[in-house]
Amino acid sequence: MSNTPEFPWSDRYLLGYNPIDDTHREFVDCVDALLRASDDQVGAALEAFARHAEAHFAQEDGWMTEGEFPARDCHIDEHAKVMASVREVQELVAQGNYEIARELAHALIDWFPGHADYMDSALATWMVNKSHKGRPLVLRRKEHIQE
Repeated sequence: MSNTPEFPWSDRYLLGYNPIDDTHREFVDCVDALLRASDDQVGAALEAFARHAEAHFAQEDGWMTEGEFPARDCHIDEHAKVMASVREVQELVAQGNYEIARELAHALIDWFPGHADYMDSALATWMVNKSHKGRPLVLRRKEHIQE
């Protein structure tokens, strides 16, 4: 197993609200660990991701519900659908289908940037406005892109 992340953190995921940004770093780390897990490790890596996702989504769902965030229903529903998929994959992994966990990780890599860019960025803006009466400030490092 390589030490090089298959799903590395990128500043493009920063939204300017530290609690969300910190949780997103953990999300990326958990998905990367799931991708890189051996068959012997995949069950534990999937369980770690599931625990992270439950806490991550519950935190955001709570902010949206308590703060009466306008787009909360769609956002909360998307979280629930991801968790339903995670639970289905956990059942399949328990039956010995380890590759399905890696397929889930790849699906999460495809899903996450759009979710963060559209749904979570709106939530981050809402949270910053409610707490500081302003908009998020995001400073991103220039990243070298290899082709």
